[in-house]
Amino acid sequence: MVTISKQLKPVAPKQPIILGKMRSAYGIRGWLKVFSSTENAESIFDYQPWLIQQVNQWHFVELEDWKHHSQDFIIKIKGINDRESASVLTHCKIIVDSKQLPPLERDDYYWKDLMSCQVVTTTGYELGKVIDIMETGSNDVMVVKANLKDAFGMKERLVPFLLGQVIKKVNLTARMIKADWDPNF
Repeated sequence: MVTISKQLKPVAPKQPIILGKMRSAYGIRGWLKVFSSTENAESIFDYQPWLIQQVNQWHFVELEDWKHHSQDFIIKIKGINDRESASVLTHCKIIVDSKQLPPLERDDYYWKDLMSCQVVTTTGYELGKVIDIMETGSNDVMVVKANLKDAFGMKERLVPFLLGQVIKKVNLTARMIKADWDPNF
């Protein structure tokens, strides 16, 4: 199984954040391929300890080593020494508590904080709530979904998250994002 720190008893994180995923076993000595969903892929290793959930139980994962492999990373977990043991961990999500994330600069936002925010145009038209965010390379794009089809026949819109240009104001306390966006688009 997974090495569990003897000093810390794993409990469910209050605000879990998925930073990546263990993909497949690599080699015969217990290494695993890892997918990182952090902005800078290598940053996933800055957030320790990692938690995984198996059979409704939380476990701390203690890394023994990690390294680049092609365009990916591979990791070695303490106590996992063969392919079969590593295979048990494939597809496990790598989770941390959001309090482990560093504070952001002004006008920077974690995607998790934007989720479920109501998006309203500068003219007061309610577009819906943020249900997902996509990275496109040039900028992030919010997937905004209304409860019902609106007057324009739209239930879902893609709104670019371009601060200053499209996104005029973000109020996380009120869970509101003001956008300069044509509801007909």
